[in-house]
Amino acid sequence: IAEDMVQPLNFENIPNVRFLDEQYLYTDFDPEGAYSVPYTWGTVGLIYNTQYVDEEDTHSWDILWDERYMGEILMFSNSRDSFSIALKRLGYSMNSTSEEELRDACESLKDQKMLVQAYVMDEIFDKMEGEEAMIAPYYAGDAITMADENPNLAFSIPDEGTNRFIDSICIPSNAKQKEAAEMYINFLCEPEVAAQNIEFIGYSTPNLAAYELLDEDMQQNEIAYPSQEVLSKTEAFVFLPAETSTLMDKLWTEVLSNDENYSKWTIPAFLLVGILFSIGINVRRMLLKKKENMM
Repeated sequence: IAEDMVQPLNFENIPNVRFLDEQYLYTDFDPEGAYSVPYTWGTVGLIYNTQYVDEEDTHSWDILWDERYMGEILMFSNSRDSFSIALKRLGYSMNSTSEEELRDACESLKDQKMLVQAYVMDEIFDKMEGEEAMIAPYYAGDAITMADENPNLAFSIPDEGTNRFIDSICIPSNAKQKEAAEMYINFLCEPEVAAQNIEFIGYSTPNLAAYELLDEDMQQNEIAYPSQEVLSKTEAFVFLPAETSTLMDKLWTEVLSNDENYSKWTIPAFLLVGILFSIGINVRRMLLKKKENMM
């Protein structure tokens, strides 16, 4: 909006916005609701394998720093999501503009690095579904999709709180068929259409009429539609000042390139714990496969 890359919408061509929950219409990125229409929403949480991960450990972001899961942890490969987790874990806002707090988060992410198997985005699907890793932060809608492929996967939102996001539709300022685009947005907001789309992609709908068309199991699915108590601990990303974004990107580069020297005893100790835990996980994998083959 600030760079004039999208244009205001003519809502006379989008009458189906009347079905949308107003809390998703007026946002920090579009406070007057003039440029965008919400399509989906969701939360970030922990996807984990119930066969190898203790459910009690998944109530805190601390699990992503737990040396017992060394080599079984995946992490976001982008700065904003990774810093938001580290900030929430430290008790800060994920929209912090404090240089001190961002540097604290940076040091925390550096400490975590030796435990991380890989920094990923879409690769998470193959790794978690194929049980190549045991724990990862990711989006709730995709967690539902992954759990459909592998029923051993579950999802948890840590007690420290997390990100609640909105995916919205807008029209580029250079669009040649603006009215047709608005008609298409209106089509996507038709309750039956919105319900079918949301059932297919697994994310949460801001369309109140579409929600009423979902089956009861989905309406009560706590991954897609968390309780108000859980949602009260969430934050939406806000547009950060340029200097904050620049600093975060600089610190993220430090994290990825970090070769900080640990004490001569720290690495062997972490490795020993990680190896022992990994042996335990692999033995359990073998036993489970043997049991499946016998069945």
